[in-house]
Amino acid sequence: MGLFDKKDKYFRINPNRSVRREKSPKPEVPDQLFDKCPSCKHLIYHKDLGLTKICPTCFYNFRISALERLAVTVDEGTFEDLFSGLETKDPLNFPKYQEKLAQAREKTGLDEAVLTGLAEIKGQKTALAIMDANFIMASMGTIVGEKITRLFEFATKEKLPVVIFTASGGARMQEGIMSLMQMAKISAAVKRHSNAGLFYLTVLTDPTTGGVTASFAMEGDVILAEPQIVVGFAGRRVIETTVKQDLPDDFQKAEFLLEHGFVDKIVKRVDLPDVIGNLLAFHGGV
Repeated sequence: MGLFDKKDKYFRINPNRSVRREKSPKPEVPDQLFDKCPSCKHLIYHKDLGLTKICPTCFYNFRISALERLAVTVDEGTFEDLFSGLETKDPLNFPKYQEKLAQAREKTGLDEAVLTGLAEIKGQKTALAIMDANFIMASMGTIVGEKITRLFEFATKEKLPVVIFTASGGARMQEGIMSLMQMAKISAAVKRHSNAGLFYLTVLTDPTTGGVTASFAMEGDVILAEPQIVVGFAGRRVIETTVKQDLPDDFQKAEFLLEHGFVDKIVKRVDLPDVIGNLLAFHGGV
């Protein structure tokens, strides 16, 4: 009967030899196989989101990177990068800030939280900026401000329209007052561009908050927004605590802003290239 005795994960084959019983491997689910929609809470097979990353159930627009935005918006092969390679001087010598920047660069493939350059959208040439929430929440530091300012100055000189896809958690705290100064610097460049009679279009994406909302995001001649995105200055809880009132469920959502006149139109992501192209053509494009 010793043949059938079991001792501590071993089984006996013969009196002189014992073999370890191997555990069966546990089934594993690959990472990022499914995504959960923040709006309707449904689980979605990642591949079903497609390149545009839109929920098939409620049509919520997932956040996408600047490079993904470029792929679904701009005419193929027309983008020309401008003002890359700028690096912050870390004005406050903020602890571990440089490490955080290095990690963000590796994660996104960008040098900063905004991608700037020239592009064509449905055949219409424009100066273009796309902010990426994956880069330190697209917070606005000195380099973000410098790149966008240079883009407006270049567009003014070349008599080009400007299109900006905004996304931001606000000013970058690691750069303190230097970050806040970018609001005025960019706004001044926007004004000079406007004085030249040139068109400026903003497309609000999720989330657009803080100093970006309080400056260039809301200064466009036409302001578009993707569905269900969050747009605001202070956070919802901060406002409720300050005013001591409960806010509507859709407060700071794109639909709420449209109803109250803060945006001109809500446009689905798949329709944005056509809408932008038509607006550029209408406002003096080729």
